[in-house]
Amino acid sequence: MNLILTSSSPRRKEILKMAGFDFKVQPANIDESAITCTNPQELVKSLSYEKANEIFKKGINHNDLLLGADTVVSYNNEILQKPSDYDDAYNMIALLQDRTHQVYTGVTMIWLENNQKKTLTFCESTKVTFYPIDSFDIKTYLDSGDPFDKAGSYGIQGSFAKHVKAIEGEYNNVVGLPIGRIYQKFLLHHLL
Repeated sequence: MNLILTSSSPRRKEILKMAGFDFKVQPANIDESAITCTNPQELVKSLSYEKANEIFKKGINHNDLLLGADTVVSYNNEILQKPSDYDDAYNMIALLQDRTHQVYTGVTMIWLENNQKKTLTFCESTKVTFYPIDSFDIKTYLDSGDPFDKAGSYGIQGSFAKHVKAIEGEYNNVVGLPIGRIYQKFLLHHLL
């Protein structure tokens, strides 16, 4: 099958490359604010589906496999997406410091089987705990520019890693794509 990532996320592309997959990128352009779900698991599943389905509606070949994904951070059932500005990013990290939160990534795969649309959607969850982070360290991280395109205002794979005390679950899920679960659940049987 031809794997097509329906996201322009450089982190998702990097995860697929590191895992050894050949793929194409065809980013979806959906209005994420149109989906008003307050449950983080349902939200990321809906967004991942919408991303993959938008590309499906444009037409795919019988050997194409669309892969859509979306990630959010959640603390106390509050969804933390990408920060809107510096203050928003500061407040998110201040909220999460010295606490445990959840990272949810919704994944949708769409393909054709006997000319019929087939869909698989699921959500992966990872718990992340931060050390206490003082105001100076938060501002230093924000000044790097790194957090502004990331759910929860941080990237676990970069300089922020020194503030991560523990993770429970798949590391790559926090980066933006639970490649282990994707491979075990689907790709192992369909791409080989």
